[in-house]
Amino acid sequence: MFPKVARISLLMGAVLVPLACGKEEAKYQPRPAYTGSKASLPSVPTLQKKPIKQGDMYTVWGASYYLRSMVHRKDIAGKDITITGYITKTNLMDAPECAVHKTGKADPEGCKAPVPTFWIGDTKDAPENESIKVMGWASNFANLHDAIEEFDKPKQDGGYDDQLWGVKVPNPLPVKGAKVNVKGKFSTTFMKASSGAEADPYQGIVDFQDITILEPAAELATLPGMKPRKPPAN
Repeated sequence: MFPKVARISLLMGAVLVPLACGKEEAKYQPRPAYTGSKASLPSVPTLQKKPIKQGDMYTVWGASYYLRSMVHRKDIAGKDITITGYITKTNLMDAPECAVHKTGKADPEGCKAPVPTFWIGDTKDAPENESIKVMGWASNFANLHDAIEEFDKPKQDGGYDDQLWGVKVPNPLPVKGAKVNVKGKFSTTFMKASSGAEADPYQGIVDFQDITILEPAAELATLPGMKPRKPPAN
């Protein structure tokens, strides 16, 4: 028989031996940050610098940009300016035939016609939302009807004055593709139309005063129901 103390020592040794033979605790191994696939970000776009003016004339982009600018708006809104550009669109062929007749005759009941309008852009193919609307050069299509008849007379040289607004109707009439300088009061609204105010707070509207043809179009403007017109021979 072992002494009591000896038995206790043997028991403690039996317990400690398995613990001493166990695996060592794993040491901390630092890991680098996540190195998976990197995010693909687009490059910073290069903003195109467009000219504000060509000589003394505003470009279409320059005039509309100044109108929207908190800094430059005061220099252009409600002022007489000249803009250079191409006629990108007119609404002459959109006129309802009920509105195409001699002056002094009322449109029939229910005949709704827009105010004669053309648009100018910095390029021939500029979309309408990048063009500036020009109004105030003719009050209605009846005046344009009479203007065309006057312009086509063999010895016409006095022009034609709109019977309602008194403005001299441009000769030749605006045609898509022509390059022009347009002078007028530039603002966000046009108030002359009897049908109500027109507004364009983004591109603005020119209230027409004068036009200079820099490059004529290949054809002359006409109206629905009127015969085609031929440009004068050079």
